Amino acid sequence: MRQPETNAQRRARRVRAKLQRINKTETPRLSVHRTNNQIYVQIIDDVKGITLAAASTLEGDLRKTGGNVAAATKVGALIAERAKSAKVSKVMFDRGSFRYHGRVKALAEAARAGGLEF
Repeated sequence: MRQPETNAQRRARRVRAKLQRINKTETPRLSVHRTNNQIYVQIIDDVKGITLAAASTLEGDLRKTGGNVAAATKVGALIAERAKSAKVSKVMFDRGSFRYHGRVKALAEAARAGGLEF
């Protein structure tokens, strides 16, 4: 017997299904993962199966800030900077099972302010 899906699993499946329908031009995906203490982000090329750029709160000066909105804003700016160096300007935002609120929203807004389009 199959276990019923949790709300988070349903959200993640719904978000990824929408991204697959939209992704006609093979645009890289900006994938976000968040835990209680950290936030991680990657720009992934699904066609080639490689990570083009990545950032998290575990790096250098950000390690001390932890998993708050200010740290998420810094990670968003950092991923935008690394995307520019990887010659990526347009991405699809994949929030996974996480709601577009708080740290996820702060990261997205900082990445947009840094020059990423999504």
